[in-house]
Amino acid sequence: MRAALLQLCSGDDPAANLPRTIGMVREAAARGATFILTPEVTNCVSLDRDWQAGVLQTEEADITLAGLRAEAAALGVWLSIGSLGLKTGDADGRFANRSFLIAPDGSVRARYDKIHMFDVDVTPEETFRESAGYRPGDRAVVTDTEFGKVGLTVCYDLRFPHLHRALAKAGAMILTAPAAFSPVTGAAHWEPLLRARAIETGCFVLAAAQTGTHPKTVGPTRRTYGHSLAVAPWGELLADGGTEPGVVTVDIDLEEVAKARGRVPSLFNDRPFEGP
Repeated sequence: MRAALLQLCSGDDPAANLPRTIGMVREAAARGATFILTPEVTNCVSLDRDWQAGVLQTEEADITLAGLRAEAAALGVWLSIGSLGLKTGDADGRFANRSFLIAPDGSVRARYDKIHMFDVDVTPEETFRESAGYRPGDRAVVTDTEFGKVGLTVCYDLRFPHLHRALAKAGAMILTAPAAFSPVTGAAHWEPLLRARAIETGCFVLAAAQTGTHPKTVGPTRRTYGHSLAVAPWGELLADGGTEPGVVTVDIDLEEVAKARGRVPSLFNDRPFEGP
């Protein structure tokens, strides 16, 4: 199976982002990819909550979801929309950071709302309070495809190994890890975390990422790390997207999942313990 990671530099205008994303999806399909993955917040990268409230839509009305579903059907490919910022109708006005797996007929095969919110102080100048604008999800998701089970995660979820272990124990052979990673934490932790999650679970980990300095209309400037990565179940790096927007393709042999788990079956060697 050939997969493609789309490395985007999305701005804060969903209508402007969509044609660029569709163009990259078409490029990936032309290069033989049958599983195409986009990064976190594909539709809108913005740190301004008031702006988001004006441009984000509900799932039913979202132009990015509708456009990418139609494109998946036209091309006959599986499409992981890493996540979209979506209005929810919640009383507190918070959005959902929602990932979608789209089947080759354009139907939504699975939805996953990001569980772990990025509430951190990376540096005195770089702080994030994702939970102020987004509500956390509460359900892990594994879904069937024609090539195997896929477990869905989003960005900061990467730091919580128990989630990935649960997905693998539920049958996932591929884990998606779409992201808009901070340049500071990305340089320090992005590759080690992705490789650790692959090694611990014996899964392929496919991580499409946002990159660069993101175009904005209002609000603070957002920069992201890039380096979309594909990691094999034994921990080898299969592809690295660098720092420029573009399409990265990688050929995946899912037989490597059983081989890795057979060599070191730590996924199945759990033992009960007491304490601390």
